[in-house]
Amino acid sequence: MTIQIWTWILVGITFSLYIGIAIWSKAGSTKEFYVAGSGVSPLANGLATAADWMSAASFISMAGIISFEGYDGSVYLMGWTGGYVLLALLLAPYLRKFGKFTVPDFIGDRYYSNTARSVAVFCALLVSFTYVAGQMQGVGIVFSRFLEVDITTGVIIGMVIVLFYAVLGGMKGITYTQVAQYCVLIFAFMVPAIFISVQMTGHFIPQLGFGSTDDNGIYLLDKLDGLHKDLGFSAYTTGKKSMIDVFCITAALMVGTAGLPHVIVRFFTVKKVSDARKSAGWALLFIAILYTTAPAISVFSRTNLIETVSNKKYVHMPDWFKKWETTGLITFTDKNQDQAIQYVANRELNELEINRDIMVLANPEIAGLPKWVIALVAAGGLAAALSTAAGLLLVISSSVAHDLIKRMINPKISEKGELISARVAAVVAVCVAGYFGINPPGFVAAVVALAFGLAAASFFPAIILGIFYKKMNKQGAISGMVVGILMMLFYMTKFKFGWWLGGNQEHWWLGVSPEGFGSIAMIANFVTSIIVSKFTPDPPKEVQKIVENIRIPSGAGAANNH
Repeated sequence: MTIQIWTWILVGITFSLYIGIAIWSKAGSTKEFYVAGSGVSPLANGLATAADWMSAASFISMAGIISFEGYDGSVYLMGWTGGYVLLALLLAPYLRKFGKFTVPDFIGDRYYSNTARSVAVFCALLVSFTYVAGQMQGVGIVFSRFLEVDITTGVIIGMVIVLFYAVLGGMKGITYTQVAQYCVLIFAFMVPAIFISVQMTGHFIPQLGFGSTDDNGIYLLDKLDGLHKDLGFSAYTTGKKSMIDVFCITAALMVGTAGLPHVIVRFFTVKKVSDARKSAGWALLFIAILYTTAPAISVFSRTNLIETVSNKKYVHMPDWFKKWETTGLITFTDKNQDQAIQYVANRELNELEINRDIMVLANPEIAGLPKWVIALVAAGGLAAALSTAAGLLLVISSSVAHDLIKRMINPKISEKGELISARVAAVVAVCVAGYFGINPPGFVAAVVALAFGLAAASFFPAIILGIFYKKMNKQGAISGMVVGILMMLFYMTKFKFGWWLGGNQEHWWLGVSPEGFGSIAMIANFVTSIIVSKFTPDPPKEVQKIVENIRIPSGAGAANNH
């Protein structure tokens, strides 16, 4: 059977499974739609959280970035892993004890202000739309190569599938679908990694293969350093980014993780606070399996790619190369008319352009693995993208229906009306997300990194101060969020999209990239919040009492659902 037939079979089976689960777990109430009835077990929630967390950026794009940028790409690995630890230890149990459905709900009630809720809704929508654009782009890439349809068609197919189970099942449907999706994506990520590790180093465990020698006794990383230098690239194991930029990107990804609304809401789906802690631990274990394997896949794929294409005749290129060419994600321009592929660092001489998002997907093909393994990776990539897209769509729909309509515009709306509003909001959201998936502003991980910067600049200070500083008032929180999000938006549009004069790398403030600027905007948020709160009235006594209650460990066995 061909790769395309294998892909249709595996994708068909997995999609049927997701749709079947969505029908089985259809949400019948707003509580089931928003937080799965708060009845999910810690193990199931850990699996679902891991799937929600490991998006197309983790599955498709992270290893691709590391394979091209080497040491510099490791900031994504450090930031996203560290950020989840920060979220699990510092925020999740306390937010669960507060007992609200959404992050804007927490901010609105903690800061006793609909203005604070409105700002939080705006920030949640901005973060979620930025993030979901990267997921839909990932879906389009997978479909365009393996099902041999154009990227636009691929995105539309993905939109229909995710809309079906997100709108029908809400959080209840999404949770159990994500359990299945985690199993698919981790199996799809690990199988080719194990195959290639054995093939290249003889080691069954990719993490060990990554640091071992090949058949000639040369360490893989030393070999890759040599290949890079021969082609004019900087050594794979040394970086070009400034230390301040590395620090800022890592910090922005970490605190952005801790402020991501679609991950935080997962901890509201368990029965009690102690279950939130347990599910965070399970999720960290499941996430670590993929994240510790990604650097190995990066080295394997980069080494195989260079050895396969560099200075080889175009006519002798294997079938995978021609297939990826049809997607436009690999382009060969024969500048010197010698029919040989010159892949070098020099932009004027280089003849090969490769979209880094294809590295994980193309890796099994480059290594010549069995066709079913290649198709399995496609199914895993779709599972990763769709699981996160579904979680993000739920954040968007709940922000509109629960925080905007129910809590602010029409408090008397019936439960049925609120459920309809949430589903309509999800339909609109998926259409907007599809548009950005078809017209993406960058490669998947770069788009997603901007979402983390936005979350770091807006939510993280408001949540941390809301939990650990009882004197933080609404004036301080609102001022901080507004300053943080506006700074991040200005910097992002200036230096990422070039909307303002002087929007190039030479003019970066303090040498910090747009992906790392969330750290600077976050500090501005903290400083603004604290200064404004010092010059404005303290929050009401009852609010201060609620904050004290959130942090009391005793009673952690039962959530405070007031």
